[in-house]
Amino acid sequence: MPASPSTARAINDRLALRLLQQEGPLTAGQLKQLTGLSRPTVSDLVERLTVSGLIRVVGESGEQRRGPNARLYGIAADRAHLAALDVRTGGVLVLVSDLVGRVLAEVAVPIDAGSGTGPAVEQAVAAVEEAAHQAGPDAWAGLHTVGIGAPGLVDPATGDLRDSGGLPAWHRSLVAALQGRLPKARVTVENETNLAALAEQREGAARDRDTFVLLWLGHGVGAAVVLDGRLRRGASGGTGEIGFLPVPGTGSLPSATDCDGGFHALAGAAAIGVLAREHGLPAEVPLDGPGAARLVARAVTAQNDAATRFLDTLADRLAIGTAAVTAVLDPGCVVLGGEIGQAGGEPLAARVAARLKRLSPLPTEVRAGALGGTAVLRGALLTARDRAQDDLFAP
Repeated sequence: MPASPSTARAINDRLALRLLQQEGPLTAGQLKQLTGLSRPTVSDLVERLTVSGLIRVVGESGEQRRGPNARLYGIAADRAHLAALDVRTGGVLVLVSDLVGRVLAEVAVPIDAGSGTGPAVEQAVAAVEEAAHQAGPDAWAGLHTVGIGAPGLVDPATGDLRDSGGLPAWHRSLVAALQGRLPKARVTVENETNLAALAEQREGAARDRDTFVLLWLGHGVGAAVVLDGRLRRGASGGTGEIGFLPVPGTGSLPSATDCDGGFHALAGAAAIGVLAREHGLPAEVPLDGPGAARLVARAVTAQNDAATRFLDTLADRLAIGTAAVTAVLDPGCVVLGGEIGQAGGEPLAARVAARLKRLSPLPTEVRAGALGGTAVLRGALLTARDRAQDDLFAP
């Protein structure tokens, strides 16, 4: 059945808004060309979206032609503000942006493990408030959507961060605290590795892939699975918890509460530090994700015998976990993400690809992540922006 006039208008408006998001400011003539709509239809939708406050004149085209320059229309970026959080064991990173995703302020706050749940939550909320105030006088009161990336499992039925052993209790309390302080905002939480995969697909190493696996290499290890353009979370939200994957070479097996006998024991930051010392390379103690990334980056640059042996052995370990993932999912592409994947770059990715070719009959491309540790924050922002626009752009 043909669409009703109101449905057709809503479809056309949504199409125009998406084009303005993707392409930036456009003239009415450019909108006509890109949408294929008639001039009167484009004129009507421009007027409708302007009256609704979703778009405004942001300049002139500057085209060389007779008569006045054509008006450039853009999304009203200050119609809503967004916040994105990367919640880590030792602190929180916050950024605030406008509706089109332009970053207006960033704040990083360390949180001591012994702070206690209440004080830790208050520090995190204060970081969001500080970033919002830096973004402008109206940002805190006008936060429309808050996207949070955190380690641990997110219950697919409720959207809540599940209780996970070894993670600070304040992580689970943060969502409710922010929702209480921002009753008009939409506050959502997603697993950090899933957000990193979204960012790598939209802005990083997997932009041409609808099916791939992101192997997160940071303080710990994890994976995100994207199949046919859709992020797969699993029945309990646990898809990609490969730190618990039983693999050879660990000397023990993981348990339901401890991943030390799993793949984490081969590829986590602490294991990489031990491996470096075994090869005569200096390693920081204790070693976190950024510290392990610096170690790997130095090895890539050094190109001496000890560094080469270290990278070869690390690639052997990563290939074991990667082979298990590809045998089950056959994704065709694996992105080595996180700080360590980015630090290893093409030299590490090429080593893993060569070893994977010997372990698996399935052709699999291995790529270095492009966004590193920033991918979680970018993914949280992209998710917040999408949700806010879905709400504001709805008829």
